[in-house]
Amino acid sequence: MEVFRICKEEYSGLIKASGSANRWNVQGHNVIYAGSSRSLSTLELVVRRASIIPVLNYKVMVISVPDDDNIITQVHSSGLPQNWRTLAAYSRLQEIGSKWYTTRKTLILKVPSAVIPFEYNYVLNSEHPDFNLNVKLVRIEDYFWDKRLL
Repeated sequence: MEVFRICKEEYSGLIKASGSANRWNVQGHNVIYAGSSRSLSTLELVVRRASIIPVLNYKVMVISVPDDDNIITQVHSSGLPQNWRTLAAYSRLQEIGSKWYTTRKTLILKVPSAVIPFEYNYVLNSEHPDFNLNVKLVRIEDYFWDKRLL
């Protein structure tokens, strides 16, 4: 399956994790976030940046990962705290992500999007032993902001 990551042009050539803390990981855990579609990835970027910055050059990274239940752990929103979409729940979600990351049971954590709860984001563990074998950068696409959004 293909997943999508939108990033600044300077970071688009390699599938590399920053180790920065986010909703599903703590500082130092090297994970890569990707969306199930270009449109979801766009909304996630807008929310993360809290704005649209059209002067920056962005690219879409199209990443291929196996669509195999053996390498994916899915988090269902029904098992999350009621406030899971808020900043207040970050520590609980990071605990879930940290447990997944450190056990290395699967390469991918499939999580509900906090922006569109019935769609999914994928968290890729770049330290997992199967990462280099199963995660491939298929292509890099130009990205543009539709002027109607601005």
